[in-house]
Amino acid sequence: MKLTFLGASDTVTGSKYLLEEPGLRILVDCGLFQGVKNLRLRNWAPLPVPADSIDAVILTHAHIDHSGYLPLLVRNGFHGAVYCTPGTAALCEIMLRDSARLQEEEADYANRHGFSKHHPALPLYTVDDAERALRLFVPCPFDNPIDLMHGICFRFLPAGHILGAASVVMCRNHKVLAFSGDVGRPEDPVMRAPAPLAHADYLVVESTYGERLHPDTNPEDELARIFNKTFAKGGMVLIPCFAVGRAQEILYYISKLKENGRMANVPVYLDSPMATSVTEVYRKHLDEHRLTMSEASSIDRAAIQTRTVDQSKAIASHHGPMVIIAGSGMATGGRVLHHLSLYASDSRNTIVLVGFQAAGTRGSALAAHEPSIKVHGEYVRVRANVESIASLSAHADYRELLQWLSSLTDAPSRVFVTHGEPVAADAMRRRISETFGWPCEVPVYQQTVELEGL
Repeated sequence: MKLTFLGASDTVTGSKYLLEEPGLRILVDCGLFQGVKNLRLRNWAPLPVPADSIDAVILTHAHIDHSGYLPLLVRNGFHGAVYCTPGTAALCEIMLRDSARLQEEEADYANRHGFSKHHPALPLYTVDDAERALRLFVPCPFDNPIDLMHGICFRFLPAGHILGAASVVMCRNHKVLAFSGDVGRPEDPVMRAPAPLAHADYLVVESTYGERLHPDTNPEDELARIFNKTFAKGGMVLIPCFAVGRAQEILYYISKLKENGRMANVPVYLDSPMATSVTEVYRKHLDEHRLTMSEASSIDRAAIQTRTVDQSKAIASHHGPMVIIAGSGMATGGRVLHHLSLYASDSRNTIVLVGFQAAGTRGSALAAHEPSIKVHGEYVRVRANVESIASLSAHADYRELLQWLSSLTDAPSRVFVTHGEPVAADAMRRRISETFGWPCEVPVYQQTVELEGL
């Protein structure tokens, strides 16, 4: 069987792994590329195989860089089953619709304001495409063997990270191919620890933080410090935030700060309809995370939730200290862009980055303290203080990844390090080789390898 790396190579986005042999094609993950323009352009380029020739898709989790290409795959002719966990299916119902809506809205905005080079600007896909993709989903419980086709069996193992996230373990001919997916942290306050792997002949492992360790700091203390410092100046705090996982974790800490009297009584706005909907999903899947029903409910009470555009615009009428949590986490789109255009130029304010910022994103520019960022075709001066809380990451760092890998009882025949920027991926390759002595490589975009015996 052949494995081709159609994404998440040389970058952390666009996860797509194509497994094929005569008469069979399976795609593991189906994500959008994000970040620099040459990566985003890959979303518009045709896949090297026809979409209608792919028999099935298996998703590790719902994040858009792992699932967001599905509506386009369906538009181009894919009609097979999409296998995922129940949590991933529930989140994709929210996220794929939202991604499609944003595609339509951004194209419409570009056309109305004339800042696109394309006339007319078109969405990558539509809400209708997303709806057709969602009808193909087949939810499968964790650790439940699924007979796929051509003698292939697979199962999902909990990976932590976000609700429903899984590692994919595939078996055939007494050989095992495992995809780590995005591996969560063992001591995450919301998600349970990732389940260990027992055996893999071939392993595809992520490396998002392959060159870094997360700082040993308390995110609750960091948020308290930032809030108190900013509010003392009369400023506001803007948090670009991923709607799935990160928003719930931030609200968890804010609820604790309020409960313990460590935060001033200022308005907190959750300006993300998707994050609001996702929080409801967390309450329905208590078996997948550490939160009690009471804790999950307290997240709802921690913020004023804005669903409509008018409610979002009304936030600007509040003057004085406040907190705004808005998507997206890398500031690539969504309502956070409007807040950045309003608040980034005021030195009293603070912008808090709470997750990985891929190269080429506005979040990456903010993290690098660029003097200005481009929003809706115009440059906005950044005078606000920019802070990062690295300890809030939902990805295991390299030490935690090595700990997770140490559960393997035998050395894999080959290990492929993906889902990392080039420096991070190569650092992870080196650490795996030096720690375990396993044959380890970093594949390049569209590289094909032969998996002997599978």
